[in-house]
Amino acid sequence: QLQVVESGGGLVQAGGSLRLSCAASGKIFSINHMGWYRQGPGMQRELVATITSSGSTSYADSVKGRFTISRDKAKNTMYLQMNSLKSEDTAVYYCVVRGNYVGPYEYWGQGTQVTVSS
Repeated sequence: QLQVVESGGGLVQAGGSLRLSCAASGKIFSINHMGWYRQGPGMQRELVATITSSGSTSYADSVKGRFTISRDKAKNTMYLQMNSLKSEDTAVYYCVVRGNYVGPYEYWGQGTQVTVSS
């Protein structure tokens, strides 16, 4: 079993910055990639950014140039640095960990609220 916990959300003014963290603990085997998703009010959950075990990253067009995903393998922790925040970035941000150990697995965190005031 693997536990995933997000932290770092909060209230920030437009143009400001926040850094989210996602810590994985427990039985950690063969993580393929980790990612951040978000779900705004009345919206479907959408992909924000991913990072593979080799460090390759990808971003949604809406956050390219403003958000940076990174990972500290030694700490089993992933980060999302969010700069130049906009009101449309307001959402609950979720962390997901995907891998393969005796079959594929996927674990989600409980989410952390990010609110950007205009």
